[in-house]
Amino acid sequence: MLRFMHTIGADKSPKLDTIDLYTSHEGLLLEYEEQLTRLMDVPPTVGPPPPSADGSQTRKQYYNTSAHFLWIGDRTRQIDGAHVEFFRGIANPIGIKVGPTTPTADLLELLRTLNPDVEPGKITLITRYGASKVRDLLPSHIRAVEGSEYKGAVIWQCDPMHGNTRSTGTGIKTRRFDDVFSELQETLHIHKEEGSYLGGVHLELTGDAVTECLGGSEGLAEDDLSTNYTSFCDPRLNERQALELAFLVADSYRKERSL
Repeated sequence: MLRFMHTIGADKSPKLDTIDLYTSHEGLLLEYEEQLTRLMDVPPTVGPPPPSADGSQTRKQYYNTSAHFLWIGDRTRQIDGAHVEFFRGIANPIGIKVGPTTPTADLLELLRTLNPDVEPGKITLITRYGASKVRDLLPSHIRAVEGSEYKGAVIWQCDPMHGNTRSTGTGIKTRRFDDVFSELQETLHIHKEEGSYLGGVHLELTGDAVTECLGGSEGLAEDDLSTNYTSFCDPRLNERQALELAFLVADSYRKERSL
């Protein structure tokens, strides 16, 4: 990545000397997350603190300090479940994975449980349907949210990875580059049609030359997967596939804006 930035001259900017680094992960293991949750001062940039139960102004809220941003997975978003109850009590920004099994009614109930004050940007809805299902499912989810009191208050994010996971005939878990890009491109189209805004992309990638996802400009095939498959969990885009996807997304986004 550093060599690529040097090639295009991007390393000449003094802004690259330092960065603000933010971390994120799924809040899956509650025993771990609970131990790293603290009652802390509300940052002054957040704005006026909420009133306490006795009507006085408090400057403390509970923050999970294991990451800046945590999300609830597609398998742990039950309204009456322990994960939603835990997330309801922390002041961090929160993500919610939204998949093919997410009822439209559940979206609004989750939003009202986790963000009753309709705080803008508090909740990010991370959609992950799969390339073949996004056209059928995403529009109704957008309409339900943007037609409610949460219009303009949530951030929409696309996760084109998890809904496109498949296994080869020999049982190797993989993803096709074309499916990943297809879901992301279709998501952009749908948000434009619905008058909403795609605010981010959730990708699994690495800077290493792994061979875990099929396709891309390298043309990785199933026989290539065993060359350098190192993930213990989900297949990741390698450095070339990630850069290629970034350029394709940027080009697709420019075309959407010009229409």
